[in-house]
Amino acid sequence: MASPEQDDSILRKILPFTTVGVIIAAIYVGYVFYSRWSENREAADKVKQQELASDQRTVNAYGGGQVKVLSFTISPGAVHRGEKVDICYGVANAKTVTIDPKPDGEVWPSLSRCVEATPTKDTTYTITAKDESGKTDTLSAAVKVQ
Repeated sequence: MASPEQDDSILRKILPFTTVGVIIAAIYVGYVFYSRWSENREAADKVKQQELASDQRTVNAYGGGQVKVLSFTISPGAVHRGEKVDICYGVANAKTVTIDPKPDGEVWPSLSRCVEATPTKDTTYTITAKDESGKTDTLSAAVKVQ
């Protein structure tokens, strides 16, 4: 059995090596955690940039802050006199919407809305969307009456 003096001597001999080993291990663990944190941060930044680009494409698709007629269709495109047609439209950033000639139903700003009309002759309908500053966007569609 070793005496307390010998134990103290052995500790003094291996203590510097143990300390160096602990420091190296701490540096390695710190490096691993930092590198993973850095990679995760870069990945999160990349995802955020992709989301911003996607959001910008969506805003641009809906007029980019400008008044825009997104869609304007008449279905069916040909009818017999007295039959009804559906006039469907979608507008973005509009304060008021008008369709000329006036359909049977009321119109208002909407991303997706349909109203009925009963044309008596070949008719070209025109939608006009107007924003608060007076800027407009128009689109036309025709229906053939047999």
